[in-house]
Amino acid sequence: MSHQLPDVQATSPDVTVGLSQVGVTGVDKLVKIAREDKRPIVLTAEFEVFVDLPAWRKGADMSRNMEVIDEILEDATREEAYGVEEVCGEAAERLLEKHDYTSRAEVSMEAEFMRREQTPASDRETQHMVDIVASATATDEGTREEIGAQVTGMTVCPCSQGMSAARAKQTLEDLGVEEETITEFLDEVPQPGHSQRGHATLTVEASGDPEVDLNDVIDIARDSMSARIYNLAKRPDEDHMTYEAHADAKFVEDCVRAMAEGVVDEFDHLPDDAVITMAQSNDESIHQHNAHAERVVDLGTLREEISD
Repeated sequence: MSHQLPDVQATSPDVTVGLSQVGVTGVDKLVKIAREDKRPIVLTAEFEVFVDLPAWRKGADMSRNMEVIDEILEDATREEAYGVEEVCGEAAERLLEKHDYTSRAEVSMEAEFMRREQTPASDRETQHMVDIVASATATDEGTREEIGAQVTGMTVCPCSQGMSAARAKQTLEDLGVEEETITEFLDEVPQPGHSQRGHATLTVEASGDPEVDLNDVIDIARDSMSARIYNLAKRPDEDHMTYEAHADAKFVEDCVRAMAEGVVDEFDHLPDDAVITMAQSNDESIHQHNAHAERVVDLGTLREEISD
């Protein structure tokens, strides 16, 4: 975790230890994302901005740097951009230019993004909220940008479902139902399992612009879970979501694997050194703990694993 320090020079004049990050958090700015033939999307984004502090420099000139940071972010967000990661990249590069004592500048941002969609069964128009995450790191070697999203969905526990299926099978056998009929019934009607709300996070990092569509990132993350969920749900939609989730029961690690397959299928144009971060957290319904799985891996390794 990064910390903003007080006046280091006044309190520790003999300290010569370098600091990996010094900067500011909670900087709110409006960001306009351009769209072809449509009005731009306006986001209220919260930025975090950091630079490295070398050992020979006692302080970061925080008040003066805040003026520079505000100026840079104002310039970077004034015009329309085609990606939030580009805003972070431009700001990080300008920070590196302005701070001659640092060798590394980092800018990250978070924002809420609303997407319109149709409900799955009743076909009603609705919206859903997505948390966008973006960042960039600029050094003398170049700039790496990251774009991603955090979404919610539904998962069903395969272990719990398996126990329910075994109970149903035994009950049907006791009632004298033929084995073939039992098998057909259980194939057609998924049995209950404890369900939970899932939170999927997927980000893509690459040198320069990752060249990915944020909507694709969002869709991969949403489809990695047992079922999508919707803000508006009429009874047919509730039935659709429940059935779909129980027909595709997944553990948290299964969701991460599904994200990995989606990334390899969708982003075949990305270089092997692109870094993929995938995480799944489930709010367990019948346990007092939550479940979590994650993977950070370069795309080349991911391609080799999935092709095998």
